[in-house]
Amino acid sequence: MKNPALTGPRVLIVDDDERLNQLLKEWLGRFGFSVQAVTHADAGLRALKADAPDLVILDIMLPGMDGLAVCRRIRETSRVPIIMLTARGDVTDRIVGLELGADDYLPKPFEPRELVARVQAVLRRGGHADDESVRVGPLELNWTKRCASLDGRALQLTTAEFELLGLLVRNRGRVLSRDRIMEAMHGVDWQAFDRSIDVLVSRVRQKLGDDAKRSTMIRTVRGIGYCLDLEA
Repeated sequence: MKNPALTGPRVLIVDDDERLNQLLKEWLGRFGFSVQAVTHADAGLRALKADAPDLVILDIMLPGMDGLAVCRRIRETSRVPIIMLTARGDVTDRIVGLELGADDYLPKPFEPRELVARVQAVLRRGGHADDESVRVGPLELNWTKRCASLDGRALQLTTAEFELLGLLVRNRGRVLSRDRIMEAMHGVDWQAFDRSIDVLVSRVRQKLGDDAKRSTMIRTVRGIGYCLDLEA
């Protein structure tokens, strides 16, 4: 349960760099966040279970269990937004992190204010103001509850997956470029990393049971982007 004494959004940092943790606690604290920082994977998983945060900042390079393994463990039981910290230029780690369910990534080293912007953007995505449900064919999304179902079956979507699906639903029948999706999904520079959008689409397709080669829902427009072909 969340601690009622803490009023701001709760952020859990899992990073073995104690000096960085202290710096981020100070920066995030200036913007009203309540921050807990731990230096080991096991401590992070215990903190997640004991006092559920609103967002997790997770470093890939952790002693013992690495951040990718921690991300996988978190996604077994929780859809809490995850921002992964990766080594600059290590595209493989970014792809794997996104495939495992991370919502965003930030390469080290970075400016603390950029991380604050990422945190704010991810949390805004999780607080969409629409208060209605929309049905498109067998797919139904509820903006208030942040949930989706297909043929009445609940879909277990992360924040980023729900936001992408919602973006496609709101623009159904319209081809969205990867640049347009990145802009809508993050609101900040996402390193122009087109592959991350492809990974996210792949995750959503998998949960929809939509075969990329014979897609009946999310169509790939080669060289441009994606389009939701369902009709209301």
